[in-house]
Amino acid sequence: MVLAVTSEGFLIDNVAVHPARRGTGFGRALLEFAEAEARRSGFDSIYLFTHEKMTENLALYSRMGYVEYDRRSKLNFSLVYMRKLLS
Repeated sequence: MVLAVTSEGFLIDNVAVHPARRGTGFGRALLEFAEAEARRSGFDSIYLFTHEKMTENLALYSRMGYVEYDRRSKLNFSLVYMRKLLS
């Protein structure tokens, strides 16, 4: 997992789970850790992006309360940007 602070806020820049650990709640735990770090750092929201074809990622992020707020193209990739309010 890579976390960063950008001009848009607190970013989950990269998160990955080994294929053998998928479906075990490890990804959810990583996201919850990132959200706690964002809160600890004084942020009231957190954002991330993923390729539009990563439907499993998009579904997980939606289930966890992330909402799409933008779509952008970067190096021929179509990216979906999602944000979650940390209340």
